[in-house]
Amino acid sequence: MLKLGRAQGVAMSAALARDIPITEYAPKKVKQSVTGNGNASKEQVAAMLMTIFKFKELPKLMDATDALAVALCHHFQKGVTTTKSKSWGAFVTENPKRVK
Repeated sequence: MLKLGRAQGVAMSAALARDIPITEYAPKKVKQSVTGNGNASKEQVAAMLMTIFKFKELPKLMDATDALAVALCHHFQKGVTTTKSKSWGAFVTENPKRVK
């Protein structure tokens, strides 16, 4: 968990340093967008992605399908975002509990 949090922080910092907006989606939102069920399993999400994108076989790593599911969720949102920060200062102001 700690390594993932650090990696996420570095990615967010790099994006904000270049004025790239950040968008975050809750796992249930991603699952709902892809499968229609916010409580879907990783396997169900992967199966739906296989159907949507016409994959022949299931990827070996579920991280790849997770990333693709988030991208598809973002596409389905058509730019409507729940969390969007345009600068590091704005992110800190909007998320005081996430910054230590």
